[in-house]
Amino acid sequence: MENAQSGFYPEFRPRRGLRGGHVQTLASFFLQRRLSLTAAEPRLIEVEPGVPLLCYCHWQPERHSAMTIVVIHGLEGSSDSQYMHGIAQKGFAQGMNVVRVNQRNCGGTDHLAPTLYNSSLSGDLAAVARNLIAQDSIPSFALAGFSMGGNLVLKLAGEWGSEGPSQFRGVIAVCPAMDLAASADALHIPGNRVYEQYFLWKLRQRFRNKAKLFPQIFDPSRLQGIRSLREFDDKITAHYCGFTGAGDYYARAAAANVLEHIAVPTLVLHAANDPFIRILPETRRKLLANPHITFIQTADGGHCSFIAERDGSDGHWAEDQVVKFAQRLA
Repeated sequence: MENAQSGFYPEFRPRRGLRGGHVQTLASFFLQRRLSLTAAEPRLIEVEPGVPLLCYCHWQPERHSAMTIVVIHGLEGSSDSQYMHGIAQKGFAQGMNVVRVNQRNCGGTDHLAPTLYNSSLSGDLAAVARNLIAQDSIPSFALAGFSMGGNLVLKLAGEWGSEGPSQFRGVIAVCPAMDLAASADALHIPGNRVYEQYFLWKLRQRFRNKAKLFPQIFDPSRLQGIRSLREFDDKITAHYCGFTGAGDYYARAAAANVLEHIAVPTLVLHAANDPFIRILPETRRKLLANPHITFIQTADGGHCSFIAERDGSDGHWAEDQVVKFAQRLA
C-alpha cells in the first residue's frame, strides 16, 4: 500500500480462489448478491435546463442531522449496480443518508433528455449537491464514485478546491479513471478486449435507443466502423458533447488535471492489477503530493472488485472502506 496514512486501513486479501485482476473483475460481475435496501425516495434533479438526473434517496428518520453519502456509478452502470446497492445498505446501516445518482441516460432515463453522459460532467454532481442542501438541509455530505464516477467526484472536488459548499466533507474514489486516454487505450490491448467489447455493446445499444427517441439529433450511422472505445468517443461522445475529438475529450475531462487543488479529505483506492485503469506517473505524483489525499494501492483487487474473505462482513472490502471513511468524515 502507498501513502503514509495507509496504516489506517486493513490490508486487502483476496478471497481464496479469486486471485488476480481478471478473476477479481469478472467475479464481481458474475457473483450475484442478495442485498436488502430500505425504501428510497426517487427524485428527479434538474442539472441544467431540461436535463434531469434520477436519484434514489435513502433517508434516515432524522435526515437533517445525518451525514449523507452521494454515490455515482461507472461507465454503463446505474443506481442498481451491485456496488451502489452495497454502499446504500452499509451506509444506511451506519446511520447515514445515502443518495444513489444515475448519470444522464442511465437507470432507464434515456427518454428524459436529448443528451449523452460523459466523463466531463462534474457539474451534474454539483447540481445534485446543491439540491440536497437546499431541499433537505443536509448538514454534511461526502461524494463517492466508482471508475468513471470516481473521475467525476475527484474532478468536482478539484474544481471546488477550497470554495466548495460548507457541507462538503470529503471524497472517496474507487478505481477512478483519472487518466482517461491511457485507460481507454488499455481497454484495446488484446487481454482486455472482452471488457472493451462489453462496453461497446452496451454503448451501441444505448446510442441506437437515443437515436430512436431523438431522431432529429442523433444519427445511428455514425456507429459504422467503430471498433474501440476511443473510436466511439471520437465519433459519438466528442461529436455530441462539444469536443473536437477523443483526444480533446480525454484531455479536458480527466480529473488528473485538478488533483492538486483538492482541499478536503480524500480516499483513492486502486488495485495494481486493475486490468484497464492506468495511473500515469505524473498523476501518481500529484496523488502522493497532496496532503489531503490518501492513496491506497493494493496488489490485488481487479477493477472495482476487491472481493475478500467474509471475515465478519460480506467480503466486499472497497465498499467497507468507503463507508468507514465517510463515517470518519462525519
